[in-house]
Amino acid sequence: MLRWSRVPVLRRVEPFVVAVLAAVALAAVLPAGGTPAAALSWVTTVGVGALFLVYGARTAPAEALAGLRDWRLQGSVAAATYVLFPVLGLLLSLAVAPFLAGGLVAGVLFLAVLPSTVQSCVVFTATAGGDVPAAVVGATASNLAGIVLTPVLAALLLGSSAAGPDGAAVGRIVLQLLVPFLAGLLAGRWVGPWVRAHRAPLTLLDRGVIVAVVYAAFSRGVRQGVWREVGAGEVAVVLLCAAVLLSAVLAVTWWAPLLWRAGRPARVTTAFCGSNKSLATGLPMATVLFDPHAVGLVALPVILYHPLQITVCSFLAARLGRAPQLQG
Repeated sequence: MLRWSRVPVLRRVEPFVVAVLAAVALAAVLPAGGTPAAALSWVTTVGVGALFLVYGARTAPAEALAGLRDWRLQGSVAAATYVLFPVLGLLLSLAVAPFLAGGLVAGVLFLAVLPSTVQSCVVFTATAGGDVPAAVVGATASNLAGIVLTPVLAALLLGSSAAGPDGAAVGRIVLQLLVPFLAGLLAGRWVGPWVRAHRAPLTLLDRGVIVAVVYAAFSRGVRQGVWREVGAGEVAVVLLCAAVLLSAVLAVTWWAPLLWRAGRPARVTTAFCGSNKSLATGLPMATVLFDPHAVGLVALPVILYHPLQITVCSFLAARLGRAPQLQG
């Protein structure tokens, strides 16, 4: 029998997913407005900066450099994240544009240019018998590159829908994302060991900020009546887009490494690191890159993709871990 207990995320419903969905539901019935909304906006702005400060502090440069030795594997993960995904996202967005509101189309494209997750990729890779150090490096490098590449690709693909290269937008990205990250990276020499040793409580901070961002974005959309324009049919189309993207990228990242005769551990690592997208990084970025009135719609594809990737990749990781001899 398939041992589901081998995959921790499937032992129970992931609390983070439940919290995100609860924030959406709360915003639908009790949206923040007035003074509470202003306070929440301030909290999320500071919180996003704090997140990237922590991201920088817990990045170990020595470990990252050590894992860059397999340049073909790391190049494959980067190409899947920042070339294959955006191309597929662009084609898919053009196909579904007649059926979706503009904000949802932008959300599909934004999903396609996000960096990979870190924790989930490592868990899936370890469960499936992949190259764990390479997964740590690949996912971390993806997030580092995403600080620059995600805003650039979003501006190129979305044009005026996202923050372009104008001074105000660049300043917002630099001050809220890049400066805290670099400050954390510089301080990592002194605080990095403490940050990595206290990952659990800092993860609560991480998740708490994301839930606050979701609640603020969806509250704004409810107050403005945006969600009255989104029907079940559009949600179904977005889910279909997420499923197509995940399936296509998983297939390509599993089979393409055979072109250079990659071993099974490298194929496993490429598949999981190349197909996952980071909700934790994506939603804070959305608050910086998009107009506040559009964030709610833009966030929906990212929010729907997250539980889908957790479910599908958990099943695949358990299947591969149970049958390590599987090669094709």
